[in-house]
Amino acid sequence: MSSTSDRTADADPMLAKVRKLLAKAADPATTPEEAEAYTAKAAALAAAYGIDQALLAEIDPGRDPLGDRVVPLDAPYATDKGDLLSVIAHELRCRAVRRIERQPGRREIALHLFGHASDLDRVEVLFTSLLLQATRDLTRTPVPRGEQAAAFRRSWLAGFTLAIRDRLADAERAAAAEAAPRFAAAGSSAALVLASRSELVESAMHEAYPHLRTARPRVLSGGGGHHGWAAGQRADLGDRSRLAARVRGILRS
Repeated sequence: MSSTSDRTADADPMLAKVRKLLAKAADPATTPEEAEAYTAKAAALAAAYGIDQALLAEIDPGRDPLGDRVVPLDAPYATDKGDLLSVIAHELRCRAVRRIERQPGRREIALHLFGHASDLDRVEVLFTSLLLQATRDLTRTPVPRGEQAAAFRRSWLAGFTLAIRDRLADAERAAAAEAAPRFAAAGSSAALVLASRSELVESAMHEAYPHLRTARPRVLSGGGGHHGWAAGQRADLGDRSRLAARVRGILRS
């Protein structure tokens, strides 16, 4: 991610708090239980932050403008890292376009993200931490005898990504449901406001890329999917965490 977006995220006190919690979750010295607690709290704060920004932007659209960012993805497993980033972006109401540039002897992969500023910042913070956590957990998972290492690791990352998708979807739905009375008090609907924001993002993406094609589904042969899924579940980004109730209402104080 660019240094400009880093400064933007750190300039907001709530996103700075989310970043610090996720940094603790990604620390190699952190136990799985501690990482779960830190990540659950950070995810709940990030989801509530996104909803609050959407409500505020309904009153003052200029405070949360549409934007875009290009994120280069490093080898190894650049495509798999891109899948994780794309899932996070989609669940946080952003959109991603994969760009591939072929250079002599290699290819460079980047994702072009579109979204409102607050959502792009949330994507950055979560992707940075979750990629660190995935890398840490993947290196701790031995490749079973008879498995090809690269295939196992790609399937592991796919399982991790699917679990994160479900957890983020749960957190976003819970935050929107909690905020529904506040949207109603402002004379609007959370569902309609969020749908309208998503439509603007879709339009911006298609304006930049009018001839987009959907990528073919990937077929992975490795047997690491269930290991990655379990690691993604341990990130516990949903409202099932014992900490979820304790973080509700923090943004309203």
